[in-house]
Amino acid sequence: MASSLMVPRAAGGTLRVVYEDIQASSGGGGVPVLLVHGFASSRRTNWVVPGWYRSFAAAGRRVIAFDHRGHGESEASHAAADYDEGLLAADCAAVLDACDVREADVFGYSMGAMVTIRLLLDHPSRVRRAVLGGLGANYLTPSPLKDSVPEALLAADPSTITDPGARGFRVFADAQKQDRVALAACWRRPRTTAGAAALATIRAPVLVICGETDAITGSPEPLAKLIPGAEARIVPRRDHMTAVGDRVTKDAVLAFLDA
Repeated sequence: MASSLMVPRAAGGTLRVVYEDIQASSGGGGVPVLLVHGFASSRRTNWVVPGWYRSFAAAGRRVIAFDHRGHGESEASHAAADYDEGLLAADCAAVLDACDVREADVFGYSMGAMVTIRLLLDHPSRVRRAVLGGLGANYLTPSPLKDSVPEALLAADPSTITDPGARGFRVFADAQKQDRVALAACWRRPRTTAGAAALATIRAPVLVICGETDAITGSPEPLAKLIPGAEARIVPRRDHMTAVGDRVTKDAVLAFLDA
């Protein structure tokens, strides 16, 4: 059953964030894993539908997952400042606090992987091991979709969207019945891409894993090389949407977290 907690807005006040704490099938033991979903997605779309809840439960894990502010069942804001990645990382820590968990494994996908990096930097004691899924070389360079995605999300007529990448995000957001104004604000959030010096301070074991044909993220190797001891894995013949639930991804993630 879902629960909720209140997290701070940038300019005062709070937003309601919905989360789930699912005890392991073995009776509540096992290392907890915090699942951090991607942009325009939700805990259901990113983790339930591809079978991750089931896979982690079968591995004896306690699953903790939540909907980012502005996504899924959580409360939305239309102010970009409310999606500052420092706030999104603090939401992760707040969810762990609500579940009385001091330290967890963390699996972030796409935007969730960006937030996981910020969690590793801002709250390092909360992360035992981390998986950065659907994030690679493109994390290190400005996004070519910086302006086109929010424009596509806010377009009155989706047939006018000419950029195929931006159109894909609009189609996905519409399919999830998301608040597109909130998503546009989230995309325009204050971002702090960690540079080489910051990434070099990460001490938790990290796996960077991406689909072979994922044009959104690029190769995992350049990002992994900047994180001490990080491993890089490529999921053959999978793109950004199909890599997340692939058997290769599941086997690699479960093996890494159990190492």
